[in-house]
Amino acid sequence: QVRLVESGGGSVQAGGSLTLTCEISGTTWYNTVNLVGWFRQAPGKGREAVASMINTSGGTTYYADSARGRFTISRDNAKNTISLQMNTLMPGDTAMYYCAAAKVSLIGGVTTHQALDPPTYTYWGQGTQVTVSS
Repeated sequence: QVRLVESGGGSVQAGGSLTLTCEISGTTWYNTVNLVGWFRQAPGKGREAVASMINTSGGTTYYADSARGRFTISRDNAKNTISLQMNTLMPGDTAMYYCAAAKVSLIGGVTTHQALDPPTYTYWGQGTQVTVSS
């Protein structure tokens, strides 16, 4: 099994920054999962993608339009963590943020749609709340 635990959420004013961290445990994650991502869900709305990446050297990153240019996803294999650096936060970024992981076939490449689609992912964390005030 793969266990994902998020941390780093909190309250921040618009324009501020936060870094979310997802710790992956339960296995040597690169043997079990090769696609990791961050998603978010605001009250009354569906779960939407933020960013994801393939766990290979120079692995491809994928960003939702709302995150591109402001957020950066990265990995630290030594610590088994995935981070999401969020800059220039806006009230519209307020949501519960979830870490997710999956093992997908890399043959032929992974499409952006696949990498940012919640049903692609098998493993999910419990979430960490991000609140941005104006």
